[in-house]
Amino acid sequence: MELPTPADLRERRNELGLTQSELAERADVSQPLIARIEGGDVDPRLSTLRRIVNALAEAETGIVRAEDLMHEDVIRVSPDDDLSVAVHRMEEEAYSQLPVLQDGIPVGSISQSDLVHADEDDRAEPVREFMSESFPTVSEDTTLDEITSLLEHYKAVMVTDRGETVGIITEADVAGRLS
Repeated sequence: MELPTPADLRERRNELGLTQSELAERADVSQPLIARIEGGDVDPRLSTLRRIVNALAEAETGIVRAEDLMHEDVIRVSPDDDLSVAVHRMEEEAYSQLPVLQDGIPVGSISQSDLVHADEDDRAEPVREFMSESFPTVSEDTTLDEITSLLEHYKAVMVTDRGETVGIITEADVAGRLS
């Protein structure tokens, strides 16, 4: 069993948005003890360390992460698909935008606003000629706060694992989770 270092404990507490006092209360220890442990001034007993680690784990379970929000079935197009394929998928799914993936890797996006200047003659052109930048990517353990921040600037967020797309999150997914 690998024991967390003082820096690990401090980092995890900060990631969870807990103060030293809040962690101390959850672990049933004093705040000065938490401060001394995090500062590396004292080595806690194993039982004390276990209470602190358990308190952090309990606090963590309340956090919503990308894997809790994402849709694993990603409706997408390839950069080599005809523009008509993208238009058809958007209409069929009632989506205003789609990710563009090549071999499972996000390479761009296509939206209705990208299609405004396309005419009937362009329907056989490849999607790559009309696509915009890719949606930002996050890992499955990215928090709701981070995702919400990205969605203020982008229409969707792609969830990847080792570079490969495993899901997608939109504002509707976040709103559905919060309601």
